[in-house]
Amino acid sequence: MSELERVETGLGEECGVFGAYDMDGGDVAPSVYYGLFALQHRGQESCGIAVTDTYGKRKVHFRKGLGLVNEVFDEEELGKLKGNLGVGHVRYSTAGGTRAENAQPLVLNYVKGTLVIAHNGNLTNAIELRHELEYTGAIFQTTIDSEVIAYHIARERLKVSKAEDAVRNAMKKIEGAYALVVSSPRKMIGARDPFGLKQSMEYLRTKVCRFHLKSRHVVFLSTFILHVWTA
Repeated sequence: MSELERVETGLGEECGVFGAYDMDGGDVAPSVYYGLFALQHRGQESCGIAVTDTYGKRKVHFRKGLGLVNEVFDEEELGKLKGNLGVGHVRYSTAGGTRAENAQPLVLNYVKGTLVIAHNGNLTNAIELRHELEYTGAIFQTTIDSEVIAYHIARERLKVSKAEDAVRNAMKKIEGAYALVVSSPRKMIGARDPFGLKQSMEYLRTKVCRFHLKSRHVVFLSTFILHVWTA
């Protein structure tokens, strides 16, 4: 897209998200790395990978930082990321500044376990939602919209029995154009805004059948575009 087109349309490459789930238990960090490498054009500010071993202790291992994918990760660092479920992100800042703490994926520990989220897009009601959370005791570590989404997912998770229901309920509160990849200890959830404005989920959507053959279930919601993979 040319600079003129960016100005006229307001569109641009704004972050890239990637998810991988090996149902056979193999490490996915190398696949996520190459996926992010292919998405590097979408963001050059920072990047990160978070992985979980769904067959082990389900502990999340992650690394993220400022710079290009091949600057933040080398063979040694990738070797430390052991797990068969992985979420990756490359960032082009549209909300929040260029700060190391704004690098994604975000990894949050809460009463239900660990939540990992990679987000692409902008929320039009982020300021209102952030203020609402702050006045109920939330303490933010970043300046990005993604943390607002993560907080709402975590809070909704306390009310429901399934992670995908928490994501669905949180999506009812947020407004804007976005795509998400979320992982809980044994699930990967892909979602985008109800208007389908963010095209980052196209790869996820076109590969649904392949995932469906290997997973327990895939969930489709009529109001929002959301898919779930679980071991």
